[in-house]
Amino acid sequence: MDNEPSFSTPRIIDAEYIPTNEYTHDSDLDYGTDYYWRVRARNDAGYSDWSGAYSFTTEESPEWHIETVDSAGIVGEYTSLALDSSGYPHISYYDQTNADLKYASWNGSTWQIETVDSAGIEGWWTSLALDSSDRPHISYYDNTNEDLKYASWNGSSWQIETVDSAGRVGWWTSLALDSSGRPHISYFDETNSDLKYASWNGSSWQKETVDSAGYVGVYTSLTLDSSGYPHISYFDGTNSDLKYARWNGSSWQIQTVDSAGDVGYYTSLALDSSGYPRISYYDQTNSDLKYARWNGSSWQIETVDSSGNVGEYTSLALDSSGRPHISYRGYGYLRYARWTGSSWQKETVDSTGNLGWWTSLTLDSSDNPHISYYDDSNFDLKYAYWE
Repeated sequence: MDNEPSFSTPRIIDAEYIPTNEYTHDSDLDYGTDYYWRVRARNDAGYSDWSGAYSFTTEESPEWHIETVDSAGIVGEYTSLALDSSGYPHISYYDQTNADLKYASWNGSTWQIETVDSAGIEGWWTSLALDSSDRPHISYYDNTNEDLKYASWNGSSWQIETVDSAGRVGWWTSLALDSSGRPHISYFDETNSDLKYASWNGSSWQKETVDSAGYVGVYTSLTLDSSGYPHISYFDGTNSDLKYARWNGSSWQIQTVDSAGDVGYYTSLALDSSGYPRISYYDQTNSDLKYARWNGSSWQIETVDSSGNVGEYTSLALDSSGRPHISYRGYGYLRYARWTGSSWQKETVDSTGNLGWWTSLTLDSSDNPHISYYDDSNFDLKYAYWE
């Protein structure tokens, strides 16, 4: 095999004996390169003539692809991203120009964009999840009525309801669906300065206060464990700490994760294969991106990026090996960090303006990152993916 059809020396492969009709090269080939190969037979009498030359081209080197999803006005704040069973992106977000909740989905060739709720100032702090039929569910804040709302697509229309209207409630919503497709939502009660949690039991919404010890519950992030129990990361504004709450089946267990300065802004939570929590967040004191993980007995805390004012609007996902990936805003750009197993690899994804607001990250089946975010220079919703 060679990278030119004359097979001049040096050849990339010049194997004398291949006992089967398959061959696997023992090192990587170059991306985006034409290769040529030929074979000949050998027996006790000698060699046959060479076959004709065959060729193949290796795939192009993976890179970031960036596109504008919606540019119709001031659109794209409060983004939330999910991938469907085909790996296609779906994004919920806020249309500031029309004060509407919007939803965009990729159908394989174009973005389909629609208004979900326009009954007032709708769509702050959106959180999106897809059910087993790839139908979208969205939690969000209704700023007109100061309520927590929830929208779900039933296959033909959006079903919209108010979840909680007891005061000014519904800031910083985070949504997860359980194994039955029922929604669970964490959110901030601004009237009482409390962290709250709502879940649908099949006939009604069950709502409760999780933490009321001060001004607690902004920057919430919710996920469910294998038993369907909720886990929530959030900011304690009274003590300027990162906190974590989990339901153990009978009561809420609450811990302070990090209290070293003014820490815990823009939290994002994920659980590993052992059900242990991992949290990305912003350290306001040092303007750093930080990451905390529970090892079964204590919290392990580290600084991921300290190269300037970095770490706002974090979004965390774990890959198939349990390694963390984080999108965030840094230097006014969209940034991305991933753990390789030995170190954090960090890079700027998009630097074409004032970018990286309201990032939302998810990984596809190949562990490639996909990120939705807001472009404040052009007032657009943008989407970046690695391929």
